[in-house]
Formats: sequence, C-alpha cells, structure tokens
Amino acid sequence: MVGMPSVLPDGEPVPDDGALPRHALEGAADRPLGFYLHVPYCATRCGYCDFNTYTATELRGSGGALASRDNYAAHLIEEVRQARKVLGDDPRPVRTVFVGGGTPTLLPAADLVRMLASIREEFGLAEDAEITTEANPESVDPAYLEALREGGFNRVSFGMQSAKQHVLKILDRTHTPGRPEACVAEARAAGFDHVNLDLIYGTPGESDDDWRATLDAAIGAGPDHISAYALIVEEGTQLARRIRRGEIPMTDDDAHADRYLIADEAFTAAGFDWYEVSNWATTEAGRCLHNELYWRGADWWGAGPGAHSHVGGVRWWNVKHPGAYAQALSEGRSPGAGREILAEEDRRVERILLELRLREGCPLTLLKPDGLAASRRALTDGLLEPVPYEEGRAVLTLRGRLLADAVVRDLVD
Repeated sequence: MVGMPSVLPDGEPVPDDGALPRHALEGAADRPLGFYLHVPYCATRCGYCDFNTYTATELRGSGGALASRDNYAAHLIEEVRQARKVLGDDPRPVRTVFVGGGTPTLLPAADLVRMLASIREEFGLAEDAEITTEANPESVDPAYLEALREGGFNRVSFGMQSAKQHVLKILDRTHTPGRPEACVAEARAAGFDHVNLDLIYGTPGESDDDWRATLDAAIGAGPDHISAYALIVEEGTQLARRIRRGEIPMTDDDAHADRYLIADEAFTAAGFDWYEVSNWATTEAGRCLHNELYWRGADWWGAGPGAHSHVGGVRWWNVKHPGAYAQALSEGRSPGAGREILAEEDRRVERILLELRLREGCPLTLLKPDGLAASRRALTDGLLEPVPYEEGRAVLTLRGRLLADAVVRDLVD
C-alpha cells in the first residue's frame, strides 16, 4: 500500500529547473531507477486516510480547472519530461513504475496508459520492468483491466481491507464484500500474472474471527501477493475524531499482535512467504519490486502532487495541492517544494530502518558499537535469527517482527 503522506517535511528550496547536485548521479548506473506516479483523486475520503488525496468537493474552488482530473495526465507527463531533463544523459531504463493514490483508476485507463507511455518514450523500460497500478475494486471492470494490460501494465494491487461489511463501514470503504475477490479473477482473465490484495487489521470492532474470514477470502481469491497492515489512527482523520469522542474503541497493541500472528500462520499454510514485515508473496517473482527499491535505498522519481523522490542521496518532495502542482508545471518550473541532502549517517540509519524489515535483514557492519551490543541482546532474547547472525546479518524472527520498531530503535544507536 503505497501513499503520499499529507504533511510535507521542511527542507531547502528546490531550484526552479529541478537541477540535482552533481554527486547525486555518481554511480547511478549501479542503482535501479523507478518511477512513482501519484494520482491524488478519490471518490470519497476514507475515515482512516491521511494520504495527500482530494475529493471533487475538496477541490471545488481551490485550484479551478488546473486541478481537474480531465487534464491531470498531461500535467504528470510534463513532469516526466522535466525528469528527463534533470537526469540528463542518465542511460538507465526504468525498472519499476508504480501508479498510486488516491484512486488511480478514477482516471480513464487511457490516461494511465499515456502516463506509462511517456516514461517509455523518455527513458525506456527495462525488458522485465514491473508496472503496477493500485485500483479500487468498484472503479474497474474487465474492459478497464484489459485496457491496462494491453497498455503495458503487468501488476495490479486492489484495496480489499476486509471481507466484513461492518469493518468496511468503520473504515468508510465504499466497495462491497466479495468485489475485491472478483477483481482478482478479472485481472487474471485480462492477463495479469501478478495481483496483490491490501488488507488492514486492527480496525475497531473487528474480531479475530472477522480477521480470519478476511484472510480466508483473500487467500481463496488466488493473488500471488498480499500486504497486511496494522491500522494506524492518524491525527486529523475522521477515524481519530470518532475515537476521541468515544464513539468507537481504540484497538490495543495485543490485538494487533494477535492478528499479525494469525495472518502469518494462515499465509504460511497457504504457501505465502514473508519477505518484508507486512508483505507476503507466493514466489520471488511475486514480490513487489517497486517497494523493494524504497527499502533498499535505490533511486526513484515521484511524480505528482506531494510525491517524494530520491536520487543518489538527495530526497525531495513536490507541492501538495493539485492546483499548485499544475501551476508550477504550466510555468515551466519544477513542482518541488523542498529537498534535503542526506548525510552518510542519515543514510546508514535509513538502511538499518528499512533493511531490517526485509527477510534478508541488514548487515551487522552497519551497526555502531552500541547497536552491535543491542543486536547481541536481541539475539539472546529471540528477536534475531541465530544462523544469519553468525553469517553477519541481523534478521528478525517472528517475535522480532512483532517488535520490529523497538528492535530498530535499539540497533540504530
């Protein structure tokens, strides 16, 4: 589940032409390059959502025609062209493209295909490029999926969240139970080899049996990838306000841990292997390569309002509002709102934060003396696997995955 957070960090200004420091492209040929394309539109706002997305009502009168869905693809394509200028003669073909939101499938399939085509034309796509779009189950049909497949998409990710109507209602999800499972079959029929379902556990009012029913439905649908995320109640969301008013109870951490264990057991029994704390796939080819770019600190360009990018230790982010984004592009300016140049220590810490969540873990050589001492304690406490540890890597056990955030905090010291 890829989304753009609604709050942007602070940073130094981005040059009007978006130019990167010269060092950012040093050694680029050894790093894969991906594109994230953010589509910031939703039919309705889910109560738990804190992503940079907008409904038609929220956009009305705040950006005018520039913020319209009708011309959004043209604006995003202009940013892809800017990316080509900024990256200059960088010879790398694009390894992954991920279209996220929001609800990308609110746009016509032809618009998504045009956006992908612009990357193909400007950069070229690797022969085995992974091309993904997120999709709301109610916003696609067989013809739409066929158009995406014919246009070059080869992976699709459906937001399922839950199989239980009362859980979906708490989350303000608009699809009906059973529709995501039907979408998997439609995607397979359209020729998609790789299909993901996104699940959320720990919703207020959800029972263990509700969660088991969701897992059974998701596995039974036949995807080759499932993501399962604990519900995080973000401040400023409708769900947070309802909990604060006492309308619905907050789910405790023990329930979250129980649901994770239930999920991992069900996925393992069905032939899914975990490869990142919240992600399981039936084969190595079924993994989400685009997300692995993030987790392994590779290069990606994020196009769209609020989208974040990273190239060679330089991270930047775009202006949030679709109107401001379109205005910058129409004036020939970078839509970048700010950037930061990561110091070596920042990059070391980020590698630990991200790589420890992967099945392959992180090298012990990344750890400083205090972190190394903490890793030995984690090993003794059963939070790290002993065999990989002897081979020089910190790899989380199942119990360690439950406590991943705490383990990471200790190891980055």
